[in-house]
Amino acid sequence: MKKIELEIVALSHSITQTHSYAVVLGEVNGLRRLPIVIGGFEAQAIAVALERMHPSRPLTHDLFANFMATYGVELTEVVIYKLEEGIFFAKLICKNNNEVTEIDSRTSDALAMAVRAGCKIFTFENILETAGMYLDQSEGQIVPTGEQKSNPVQITGGKAADSEMKGLSIDELHTLLQQVLENEDYVKAIRIRDEINSRK
Repeated sequence: MKKIELEIVALSHSITQTHSYAVVLGEVNGLRRLPIVIGGFEAQAIAVALERMHPSRPLTHDLFANFMATYGVELTEVVIYKLEEGIFFAKLICKNNNEVTEIDSRTSDALAMAVRAGCKIFTFENILETAGMYLDQSEGQIVPTGEQKSNPVQITGGKAADSEMKGLSIDELHTLLQQVLENEDYVKAIRIRDEINSRK
């Protein structure tokens, strides 16, 4: 079965599940999108790697990546190979010398590792057909295949929190950024940093 390459195009609060996030994978050179609901910890792990932030202590995925590098194991690709009862299954394809090994993984963990390793992410046509959506280029919205248009994907963060940040001064934003970094809330830190950058 032909593999289809994906890339992470958005990280958002999940509309369907409270205290959860959705990572949106996009078909490379295509319009289909694959949203996957993940937990807050995994969302933070992906966000930290995407934004190239450096936590004061290594997160679990950083530790695992360092462990692999120390022992010469290379993560060559991640494959989302199955969808069963709404749950995605993934595996890490690793190479050590000339030996290739497949390691079963939760999809969220596999994506967090893929971002750190800079490796490619793949899935199969049947998964995209079952759970994928199309991006409406004219309006920049994600549209379920054969269904009505959905709401646009909201990138990481709540509107209420973002509007509160707009009322803060640059100095207050920098102070808030330090506080959330100390609490290791990297998802919020990214929103604050983006607000600071928008004012430059």
